[in-house]
Amino acid sequence: MGVPLSVLDLVPVGAASTAGEALRNTVDLARLADRLGYARYWFAEHHSMPSIASSSPEILIGHIASATERIRVGSGGIMLPNHVPLQVAERFHTLEALHPGRIDLGIGRAPGTDPATVQALRPFPAERFSEQLGEMLALSRQEFPEGHPFRSIRVVPSDVALPPIWLLGSSGASARLAGQLGMGYSFASHFSHASPLPAIQVYRESFQPSAQFSEPYMILAVAAICAETEERAEHLASSMDLAWVRIRRGEFGPLPSPEEATAYAYTAVERSIVESYRQLSFVGTPGSVRERIDTMAAATGADEIMVTSTIYSHSERLQSFHLLAMAGDRSPEMSTVPRGVPPT
Repeated sequence: MGVPLSVLDLVPVGAASTAGEALRNTVDLARLADRLGYARYWFAEHHSMPSIASSSPEILIGHIASATERIRVGSGGIMLPNHVPLQVAERFHTLEALHPGRIDLGIGRAPGTDPATVQALRPFPAERFSEQLGEMLALSRQEFPEGHPFRSIRVVPSDVALPPIWLLGSSGASARLAGQLGMGYSFASHFSHASPLPAIQVYRESFQPSAQFSEPYMILAVAAICAETEERAEHLASSMDLAWVRIRRGEFGPLPSPEEATAYAYTAVERSIVESYRQLSFVGTPGSVRERIDTMAAATGADEIMVTSTIYSHSERLQSFHLLAMAGDRSPEMSTVPRGVPPT
């Protein structure tokens, strides 16, 4: 059995579907992942994107944790500049109290949206990320000194702590901070062309043990699409090919169908965009995809691989995750990732 697998759900919205349907579909996929032995089920935070329905990860986390039994559920991530630290602490204390030992808190520094929506969110400046993170932790742990205006604040429910925290990155900017604070680290190889190796090295070299993590724990996010044949997998992947071309043009509409993508007349420049993003994706039969995932895990030293699959058809997306799990011969009893904090 290879490296443990998890799910990153962007809650994709197809052109013939609705965001409401996409949200309801998450329950099907999460329950399947729970049965198949996937370790975690994380939601990203994106705003004002008709192709992605995961604008409120905290709500989805609670909903999915209630609909599943074993799998850890969390954020991949909460984009901290969009939020007030006290509210993030309160929400994740609440989730931990309701679903003890099953919640993860992944935190990122990017806004997850376009400049206009950034203004509507009225965020903190991105350069204040470390300050915000420190404030959230101090509020949760009641660590403000005497005389500080926040000294008397209590994060309720106060009888639980924040769940395990991962800092997210796509360029390595958060790697050192994650290590110094004794947190987990997750690198977004599903959309970043940057090599994860320098960030992973910095994270491991700077790691200081903490109450949550006695040793470094690194999750690598990848894009993967599995089907019974290479040809079918390529057909399914064509939706994301056209989606990337449109995203590069600043068009964030619903995910196109494979039929629409196949009929599209790509220019030479657009073909190069497709080829560039295809280098970040594992597309093929279950065995070939699983082999590439295990090879990447071995090359990077990743402790876990988190898979996102942007597929137009809900049933085909379910099948892709099912085939990938079967290729690794996974079952709930065989899951090697603990339900609480990472191994000590």
